[in-house]
Amino acid sequence: MQLHDVWFVLIAVLWIGYFFLEGFDFGVGVLTKLLARNRTEKRVLINTIGPVWDGNEVWLLTAGGATFAAFPEWYATLFSGFYLPLLLILVCLIIRGVAFEYRHKRPEDKWQTNWEHAIFWTSLIPAFMWGVAFANIVRGVKIDQDMEYVGNFFDLLNVYSILGGLVTLTLFTFHGAVFTSLKTVGDIRDRSRKLATQLGVVTAVLALAFLIWTQVSRGDGWSLIAMIVAVLALVGALGFNLMGREGWSFGLSGVTIAAAVAMLFLTLFPNVMPSSLNDAWNLTVTNASSSPYTLKIMTWCAAVATPLVLLYQAWTYWVFRKRIGTQHIVDVH
Repeated sequence: MQLHDVWFVLIAVLWIGYFFLEGFDFGVGVLTKLLARNRTEKRVLINTIGPVWDGNEVWLLTAGGATFAAFPEWYATLFSGFYLPLLLILVCLIIRGVAFEYRHKRPEDKWQTNWEHAIFWTSLIPAFMWGVAFANIVRGVKIDQDMEYVGNFFDLLNVYSILGGLVTLTLFTFHGAVFTSLKTVGDIRDRSRKLATQLGVVTAVLALAFLIWTQVSRGDGWSLIAMIVAVLALVGALGFNLMGREGWSFGLSGVTIAAAVAMLFLTLFPNVMPSSLNDAWNLTVTNASSSPYTLKIMTWCAAVATPLVLLYQAWTYWVFRKRIGTQHIVDVH
C-alpha cells in the first residue's frame, strides 16, 4: 500500500469521525423542535452538546485540510464544483455556532426564539446537504479531461442524492435521539427513547434503499460487507433502544454511521471523484494526490498529533459524562 492509499483511508476515517460526532449534535439540534416541549427542555438538549459541539467540528476542518494537502486536485474540483452546497453548509455552521453562544445573552422571548429557530434550521440543512454531497461524489459528476467540474448546481439534485440527503438527516436525528436518551434523565429521556424508535424505523427503510442502490450500481465484495454491518448495527441499535440500553444503542448507531461511510469510500476506491462523462477522466488516488515527499511529511505529523487530539477529546467527553435534566436548569433571568 502506497502513501496515497494510506491517506485515502485516513481521510475516510476523518469523515467517519466527523459524521459520528457531529451527527449526534446535528440530531440534537433538530430535536429542539421535534422533542422539546418548552424552553427549559430546549436548554437541556442544548446543554447535552454544549461542551462538545465545537470540538466535533474540528474533525471537519481536519478532513478538509487533509484533503487539500494530500489530494489537491480532489480538493480543487470538489470545492469548486460543489461551491454552492458547501457554502450553504459553511454559512449554517457559522450561524449555528453564533446561535449557541448568543441565545442566552438577552432575556427577551423573541431574541431567544429566533436563535432557537436558527439552531434547528442550521442543524437540519447541513445534515441533509452532507448526504446530497457524498451521494453525488459516489454517483459521479460532470468532470472533464482537465479535472474540472462542468455541471451546475441543479445537476447535483437528483433522486439518488436527495435519497442520500434524507438518509443522513434521519440517521443523524436518530443518532441524536439516542444520545439524548443517554445524556438525560426523567420524562425527556423516556420521550427521546420513544422518538428514537420511530426515527429508527424510518431511517432503516431509507438507508436500506440507499445502500442497496449504491451496492448494485458501484459496490463490490468489501462494500457488501460494510453494508451488512451497517444494517445489522442499525437493527441492533433499535433493539437496545427498546430495551432501554442507551449506551449500547448509541454505540451501535455510531457503528451504523461508520459502516455506511466506509461503504461509500469502498465503492469509490481507487477513485476519489468519478466522472459521469468519461471513466478516463476520473479523479483517482494516483492522479489527484500530492508528491510522495509531501505525503511522507504529512504522515509523520499525523502520527505525532493525532493521538494527542484523540486523548484530549476523549478526556472532554469523560469530564462531561453525567446525565442532566430539567432540574439542573437554573433560570438565570
